[in-house]
Amino acid sequence: MAEHLKFIALTPKLYDYVIAHGHNGDPLRAELAAETAKLGAISGMQIAADQGTFMGILAAAIGARSAVEVGTFTGYSALCVARALPADGKLLCCDVSQEWTSIGRRYWERAGVANKITLKIAPAAETLKALPASQTFDFAFIDADKSSYAIYYEEILKRLRPSGLILIDNVLWSGRILDDAATDADTQALRKLNDFIAKDTRVETVMLGIADGLTIVRKR
Repeated sequence: MAEHLKFIALTPKLYDYVIAHGHNGDPLRAELAAETAKLGAISGMQIAADQGTFMGILAAAIGARSAVEVGTFTGYSALCVARALPADGKLLCCDVSQEWTSIGRRYWERAGVANKITLKIAPAAETLKALPASQTFDFAFIDADKSSYAIYYEEILKRLRPSGLILIDNVLWSGRILDDAATDADTQALRKLNDFIAKDTRVETVMLGIADGLTIVRKR
């Protein structure tokens, strides 16, 4: 019955209220978001402001010192996570675009977090597989090509410390995840990974309706 549903559909006005009542008003983040918006339709790849704040809070809450993200785009998520790390914290960013990440580099410098970030311009699967077996992470964010999500998940999970977190973006895929007519490779890959993680006994997990859907995985 509808009255038993435990969620509320956010209207634009209600979403504005949500944003106004969180610590989402950072001027530098707003400036980066505005510059990214000028890129046109591709700017939709940038995460939402509340998601960025949420990620930073989670990273800080678990005392993360080492982090990795797959899919950096113009650097908004990296900025949020790097700020949450301690002064000697390290964030590895994996992306294939010099053009987009060059925007992020400028803002990382201005935020004083560039020294925490190592950017690898190469296919992320290659970057992750080339890491030494001894390298571990406390926190991870996956937001890149959906068809390779399962690879990124496994490569990161094996290097994640116990009780470390992996955040996986776009798990609802604008609702296409439930559209039987959507049979493209990305959608099918997301469905397969969502189903797999829901039964993965190596982790605890919750899927949240933040932005385009965000799964949080905690390694046991």
